[in-house]
Amino acid sequence: MPRITSQCLVSERTPLFQSLGCDGYLGSGKVMDICGVCGGDNTTCQLVSGLFQHSLSKIGYHKIVEIPEGATKINVTEMLKSRNYLALRSRSGRSIINGNWAIDRPGKYEGGGTMFTYRRPNEISSTAGESFLAEGPTNEILDVYMIFQQPNPGVHYEYILPSENAVGPQQPNHRTEGNTVTEPGSHDHHSNTHQENFDTAGGERTPPPPPPPLPDNQVPAVQPPTRQRDYNWKLAGVTECSASCGKGFRYSVFQCVHRLNHVQVSDALCDSSSRPSPQEEACNLQPCPAFWDIGEWSECSKTCGLGMQHRQVLCRQVYANRTLNVHTSHCRHLEQPETASTCQLKICSEWQIRTDWTSCSVPCGLGQRSREVRCVSNVGDFVPDEECNMNLRPVDVENCDMGACAKSWFYTEWGNTCSAECGMGVRTRGVLCLTNHVGSLPLEGCGNERPPDSQVCNNGPCENRIEWFTGPWSQCSAECGAGSQQRSVVCLMRSDEGFAIMPLYECSSLERPLSQQSCNLKACGAKWYHTDWSACSKTCEGGFRVREVRCLSDDMQSSEGCDELLRPAEKEDCNPEPCIPYIDDNCKDKYFNCNVVVQARLCVYDYYKMTCCASCSLEAHKQSMNRGRS
Repeated sequence: MPRITSQCLVSERTPLFQSLGCDGYLGSGKVMDICGVCGGDNTTCQLVSGLFQHSLSKIGYHKIVEIPEGATKINVTEMLKSRNYLALRSRSGRSIINGNWAIDRPGKYEGGGTMFTYRRPNEISSTAGESFLAEGPTNEILDVYMIFQQPNPGVHYEYILPSENAVGPQQPNHRTEGNTVTEPGSHDHHSNTHQENFDTAGGERTPPPPPPPLPDNQVPAVQPPTRQRDYNWKLAGVTECSASCGKGFRYSVFQCVHRLNHVQVSDALCDSSSRPSPQEEACNLQPCPAFWDIGEWSECSKTCGLGMQHRQVLCRQVYANRTLNVHTSHCRHLEQPETASTCQLKICSEWQIRTDWTSCSVPCGLGQRSREVRCVSNVGDFVPDEECNMNLRPVDVENCDMGACAKSWFYTEWGNTCSAECGMGVRTRGVLCLTNHVGSLPLEGCGNERPPDSQVCNNGPCENRIEWFTGPWSQCSAECGAGSQQRSVVCLMRSDEGFAIMPLYECSSLERPLSQQSCNLKACGAKWYHTDWSACSKTCEGGFRVREVRCLSDDMQSSEGCDELLRPAEKEDCNPEPCIPYIDDNCKDKYFNCNVVVQARLCVYDYYKMTCCASCSLEAHKQSMNRGRS
């Protein structure tokens, strides 16, 4: 069987859909084991794993484990999210992740001959800690550290080593207080280190704050250089021009680089306040080629059949982000688009004559005949006449001449009744111009000599004839409901000389016409009716009287259709004048100053009642009236 590397070969004896083994042979079924051995049984390597759970107290770098050379499938993961950070450094002293007291962004970092993926979940709801992952193999020893800030939640680590290189995990001998490691610098696990406060660009956890001040007799460790000293801004070039022609702009680009080797780094490492402002520069000033600017087609000039439509075509040119109209000569290198075109929305409907002409409406003379004309669509359906060309509509009604008709005057006998019973009157007859068929023509159709249709008649002289004569009826006495109207009725004698008024008895032998009749112009509806007022309850000093009020319909039945605002009063005051007491003719005042007796209230004595009888009686009546009111 041939060796297969990057091709899939199928022969007549090879089953379809066989997979390629890791040894390059089709259908071998071999796969890589966890040790990276093709077809291996996982015995040539060893999985090394552990859990770092030491209690730490001092803020700073603390070594967790060292990863030997040749390690693969490296996984270092915090058990829970915390404010601590993981750090990675090569044995040669080069910081790979989170070194130099700076917190790196999550991402991919090369070190130890492999690529590490640094993950730091930022989701608020996430409880996962940060981690390092790498496929390996490593080409040197790597040290894993924890930047301690809060109680250690535990760090799990694992990697795979070939069996001949398999060794136990190399953990530092951590004491209860924990060992603080200087980063970067020497590998002295027992010396304190100076910490930097560092706020990451992503707003993640705060790096460790500086440790408390050292005693006066202890020399502090050398501080690492600040990022502003190590990194600065460098002009890296310019952006592409914003326009390919017609004047565009480009801007200078500045990058953050390492001060010594000028290697580009993240912009967050440089001081943003010292970043130079981009400089604007005009570019591509040459005019853009002119072009034809084509507008939209107008509506078709006809709704059916062949029509025309138009559009606007302009020669335009772009300069400095503005589109300008230019002379058409600038577009002569281009073929000018059409500005007019024929169009047809649909095939027009057409007129069709559906029937032949009918017979003439008259057997003789001038008449009319008709036929059916319909507007028919291109699929044979009847459509409204407006969809066909009205100027081309065939005639559907026309006059027809059936030749001269025989015509004569026809008339009736004279009427037997004269318009006057005596004297001169008029009698009439009917006159028609008729043809030889049933129908009539205008009167002039039979010529101008029309026979007369009236003549004078005389029933003899009027010989002193007596008759009742009536005048016109007067207006109805009521605007609504029942009323009456009158007219004059007189007895007249008519003779050839005229009329003479006669006494009424002269016409007594004749039936006399009515001189009065009832009338009813319209129904009044319900109305208020009332009786007369009753007698007053008192003859003086104010009494009252009453009457009955009812709402009655036209047929004098009780109704509720009357307007209450127009209801007549049912009670009113009466006799408001003061009462005059009856005084006996013998009761008179004997003195002129009896009013003084009344004022002095002496009427209680019999003497004064007698001498001032009238004044005392009137005073007594007034007092009784006042007592009655109270």
